[in-house]
Amino acid sequence: MEAQKRQESVTNNGLTWTDMQKPAYADLVELGKKHQSFNKLNFEDSLSKIQLPKIDRYEDHVFVIMHFPTPDKERGFVFSQLSIFMGADYLVTVHQGELKPIEELFNICVKDDSLRQTIMGKSSGYLLHKIIDTLVDDMLHLLMKVVGNIEDIEDLVFDERFSASRQLALLRREITTLRRIVLHLKRTVIDLTKDVQRFSKEDLSAYFKDVQDHVEKVAETLEEAKETVEIYKDTDFVLSSEKTNKILAVLTIIFTLSIPATVIGAFYGMNVNIPGGIQTGPWTQLGPYTTFIFVLLISLVPAALMFVWFYRLGWLERPR
Repeated sequence: MEAQKRQESVTNNGLTWTDMQKPAYADLVELGKKHQSFNKLNFEDSLSKIQLPKIDRYEDHVFVIMHFPTPDKERGFVFSQLSIFMGADYLVTVHQGELKPIEELFNICVKDDSLRQTIMGKSSGYLLHKIIDTLVDDMLHLLMKVVGNIEDIEDLVFDERFSASRQLALLRREITTLRRIVLHLKRTVIDLTKDVQRFSKEDLSAYFKDVQDHVEKVAETLEEAKETVEIYKDTDFVLSSEKTNKILAVLTIIFTLSIPATVIGAFYGMNVNIPGGIQTGPWTQLGPYTTFIFVLLISLVPAALMFVWFYRLGWLERPR
């Protein structure tokens, strides 16, 4: 079921987290009345789905756009945009309700006092770290599904009865989408580490370094998956080509062996005097079918000789 448009807030130790799902422009304008320093251009960026990840720095807050993958039935994965307004005592997250880990984390903060204190008890910078860390962990789970699909497709690639071209193409599209998201995410997290520190008294560099390590792990796994899929793609192409060549070879040999019968049939189909033909009268030395037997012999003997010759050349041997 799709998440309904809503706006909720939770406060802990003077820090307020506002989560906005599927907001309208009027909702963001209303939010801007509470935070006068918010730029209206950032409101438009929050509602647009074609924005590149970025960080806009202001005197009392930062505005961040980040992309994270979400599953899609038709395309495997699509990117979902997360917009963030962060100040010293507040954090606003804006998304379209597609990022389930944020919803779950927000609900935990609403319902569980002890966990809310753990997640929101330090600073807005630490809260942002928890949000990003949760989304990156969810990305790891999505990545494991992709790796599992790669392992499953290995047997399909080497099975001559099936073609794995479509499955490989879908995997390549999924990996390409994830790599594009992770590439921008890695840069954004590195830049963001410097900006969040001014909104926190404690040193957050170790926390964001941990997130960077997780993103690096995702990037490395995607590179390995990309190389593996490329190898499987080349293997599938080679095996498919070999299978096609085998089929063409068989058809070519059948056609070649049928040439003597075709030539003999062509001669006997002409309106000319040929021994045993219609004009000269059929042979009867071996009975009424003497001509037919003769035609079969002169058609099969050359074909048999060609078959023996092809076998000696090794054209008919089964490849090992």
